[in-house]
Amino acid sequence: MAIELNHTIVSAHDKHASAAFIAGILGLEVGAENGPFVPVTLANNVTLDFMNREDFTPQHYAFLVDDEVFDAAHGRLLERGIQTWADPDHNEPDSINTRWGGRGCYFPDPAGHNMEILTRV
Repeated sequence: MAIELNHTIVSAHDKHASAAFIAGILGLEVGAENGPFVPVTLANNVTLDFMNREDFTPQHYAFLVDDEVFDAAHGRLLERGIQTWADPDHNEPDSINTRWGGRGCYFPDPAGHNMEILTRV
């Protein structure tokens, strides 16, 4: 059997708000609450399972998207007034990077995670 990532738990102060945020930016649906989790399903049925926690270390989550999804997601970020950066250290505000012949940007989610959308790896 091939090894595939099935899910990862994403810590949040408000699991519903965090799940709704990333689903809204990426144009996805929020799944039904399942026990302590609020899932958002990505490609290949991989889920981000948002779970309430009081204390956690912010993480980095990168989403490989096509150009159409990038344009839509980046547009939603701008429409909502969400700060973006071209780099993971947040030294290049309001910019898009063009690494590897694609485009990418970083943005915070409500829990303080460093989210990224990119079109090439």
